[in-house]
Amino acid sequence: MAVANAVGTNLPTNFGQYVIATSGPVSLAATGNTVANLTVEASSYIVRRIVATANGSIASANVSILTSSDGATANAIANNITLSTVSASTKYQDLTLVSAATSTVYTAPALFLVVNTASGNSNAAVITVYGDPLTP
Repeated sequence: MAVANAVGTNLPTNFGQYVIATSGPVSLAATGNTVANLTVEASSYIVRRIVATANGSIASANVSILTSSDGATANAIANNITLSTVSASTKYQDLTLVSAATSTVYTAPALFLVVNTASGNSNAAVITVYGDPLTP
C-alpha cells in the first residue's frame, strides 16, 4: 500500500521545475552588471525556464542573466533579451535560454541580472528562475 503523504515527504531533487532563484522587485531604470543578485537554492542545478514579470511596462528594457557579476556574456544563461511583451502588470515573458543551457549543470551560487538597456521608467521587475535542483 502506498504511503498517503509520500509526495509531501519528497525533496525538490525528486521533482522538476522548482523555483530555484528569484529577485525581489527590482528597478530596470539604470544599466548595470549586478542590478540584482539571485541566490540559487541548490548547489548544482539545471535551469529550465526564466520568467520576467513587472508592476508595469518594462517593454523597452534589455536584460541578460549571467553566472558571474562581471558582465561577461560567456557566462550567460539568457543573453540580450528585450522584454517587449512585458507591457503591463498583467503580462510576462519567458527569457530565451542560451543553447549551452540545454546541456549544462550549473554550480554558481548566485545568478546576476544585467540591464543592458534601461526601461526608461521606475517600474519594478521580478525575475523567477525555474529548474531542477540536483543537490541541495
